[in-house]
Order: sequence, then C-alpha cells, then structure tokens
Amino acid sequence: MPGVASLRAKQYYAHSQNNFWPIMGELLSFDPSAPYLRREQALREAHVAVWDVLRSCVREGSLDARIEAEIANDFDAFFRTHRGITHVFFNGAKAEASFKRAVLPEMKVGLRFSRLPSTSPAHASLPYRRKLAAWRAILERE
Repeated sequence: MPGVASLRAKQYYAHSQNNFWPIMGELLSFDPSAPYLRREQALREAHVAVWDVLRSCVREGSLDARIEAEIANDFDAFFRTHRGITHVFFNGAKAEASFKRAVLPEMKVGLRFSRLPSTSPAHASLPYRRKLAAWRAILERE
C-alpha cells in the first residue's frame, strides 16, 4: 500500500528517499527525476507493470507493520487481461505476505514470484548498491 507521500502525490513511490525510481532509472536507462508521466512511460516501454497488492487497508502513517483490514486488488482479472505477465516481483516482504495470504489461494493462473528488497526508506539497513543488484532480476524475467 502506498505511503502517505505517495497517496498525497497520487504517484507511486513519491517519498524522496524511496529508492524505487533511482533503481528503475538505472536498470532501464531513464532519468529517475524526469516528470512522473515520463517515468511511467519508461516502465510501460520496458513491459514493467506496477500495481499495489492491496486495494485498501487501514493504516496510521506509512509503516507496513501498521497495515490492518487488508482488501486485495483483483489480480485474477488483471492477469486474465494481461496474459503476457509471467513473473511477479514483490517490493518487500509485506507485499509478498499480503499477496500470498489474500491473492494466491484464489489465483487461477500460474506465474513465477520473487521477493525483492524493499525500496522504502524504512528499509535503509540494506545499502542502495545491494538493493540495485537484487533488483537486476527484473531484467532477467521471461
């Protein structure tokens, strides 16, 4: 679920210290400080979709540990509509756990799943270079 900064901006990964856009910019060769619509376009051109596991939840602040009352997005319909998707990468442990609990039991399509280290500033214990190395997996997807 997006944090407070992202919800206010109505943009994925809007917190200035989130590493998502710098990592994606480096991996996909675009300027991570470009206007948001250009960054979205760069993801589309690279065949990368970004979607929250949760459609809604209750949470005070931005910490994933405070998420309650989860309602998942309709991934079954999403995957039926986007049949070219073969692999789902989770941005951190909470996204993976929420997906496995709320989505996976009802899924009717077979995909590969991988958890990547969170790009959140709350996961600052892992240096940027190690996050970047792990996120290179998105370039090796089938």
